[in-house]
Amino acid sequence: MNLGSPDSTAVRDVRKYLNEFLMDGRVIDIPFIARALLVRGIIVPFRAPKSAEAYKTIWTKDGSPLIVLTRQLQQSLQQQVKEPVAVAMRYGSPSPQEAYEQLLQQYPGLDEVILVPLYPHYAMSSYETAVEYAKEQYEQKKYPFKLSVLKPFYNEPDYIQALAASIEPWLAKEYDHILFSYHGIPERHIRKSDTTGCHCLQVNNCCETASPAHATCYRHQVFTTTRLVTEKLNIPSNKFSISFQSRLGKGWLQPFTDIHLEEMPKEGIKKLLVICPAFVSDCLETLEEIAERGKETFMHAGGESYHMIPCLNTHPLWVATLSKWVEAYGNGSDELIKKIEL
Repeated sequence: MNLGSPDSTAVRDVRKYLNEFLMDGRVIDIPFIARALLVRGIIVPFRAPKSAEAYKTIWTKDGSPLIVLTRQLQQSLQQQVKEPVAVAMRYGSPSPQEAYEQLLQQYPGLDEVILVPLYPHYAMSSYETAVEYAKEQYEQKKYPFKLSVLKPFYNEPDYIQALAASIEPWLAKEYDHILFSYHGIPERHIRKSDTTGCHCLQVNNCCETASPAHATCYRHQVFTTTRLVTEKLNIPSNKFSISFQSRLGKGWLQPFTDIHLEEMPKEGIKKLLVICPAFVSDCLETLEEIAERGKETFMHAGGESYHMIPCLNTHPLWVATLSKWVEAYGNGSDELIKKIEL
């Protein structure tokens, strides 16, 4: 299950998609009436035409890159597992219900479905909303099969190995710095997701101080992914940094990617590699925001070379990792996959 995409680059389709996405109470978490006024009255009318133009710069002959890449991942995984693999999206098509129906049609006696949210890190506006939406559609139809879900895998050794392997060839290039650009979220989401209610952004060095809150803390989890990958690749601490992209307002996690890109050349960083590990599949936020606009910002500020490292997409080690997790669960391991309690 991935994020989703508009059906086309037409403004009407982008408007429909943005309405569904931004009206999600886990994305913009304000009361419904205020959210509707903000989204339908202000954000979407102004943003839809601009987003449509942005999508046009990355659209492929087969459609949205995110949809195409997710289907390619499905096909690659299907070659390695005997269980049927279906695709669902949080927004747009195909929905979880369409995926459930497809699987039931293939296997009327289906016993269990494993939901695989393609989000390494836990956040209200990504992993949580995907899981809750899939559960809602599951409950509405009262399907006969059990539903299980893959946990956030931000620190899983096989995932870290796959991510490191996808980065390693790029390190042969001459570079000054690697920027890990993660999707931004409001700081209030970090606090809302804090299961203890008193740790995240309230304790000094909260992300480095052990706490049960880390199980649902996006900030801690992206820091952990970065640390594990850079340790595996022996990248010294002065050669990488973390930033957050795609902000929609004030009070979001900092530093901001766009500002960081503008400042780096002034600090002597002229040759830059950028990777976006919050995304498993390349999409608008990586291909247009980072690979195109990010490069323009960096080079205009005095940069000399700029390369965006692709997402995992269908990297062989990533496909093998998913296959390994499915096989392990089939053999009785529940370390990464858990039954959903309904």
